Amino acid sequence: MIKLIVGTKGSGKTKAMIDMINSAVNATGGNVVVVEKGMKLTTEISHAARLVDMDEYKIDGAEMLYGFVAGLLAGNYDITELYIDGILKVLGRDTTKLGVVLDEIAAITGDTVKAVITVSADEATLPQSVKKYL
Repeated sequence: MIKLIVGTKGSGKTKAMIDMINSAVNATGGNVVVVEKGMKLTTEISHAARLVDMDEYKIDGAEMLYGFVAGLLAGNYDITELYIDGILKVLGRDTTKLGVVLDEIAAITGDTVKAVITVSADEATLPQSVKKYL
């Protein structure tokens, strides 16, 4: 299951996601993994959540992001919640590629992993392939 948090820069997307992460850590019996570009959330989220920096692994583009997420899920069957902050930074702001990678992530997460992703864009500008996840 994928849930998008959409809004323009400064609209509170990351703050909403931080609150969701901290709540999830207390509520889930599995692992909570947070993927972000740069280590900005280190002091904001619970230490019980696993924080992964995409920059550290040189993730660039839709294919690399999908492969990275697939690897995380393959390596840890206990992941119940996955959070990705700033996905368009990795995709070069390409909303068409965003729709494709969301479909791919939805296929591998199924109903067992809840994926929450922030998208820094005006909702009206998103293609239908992305809006179906709102």
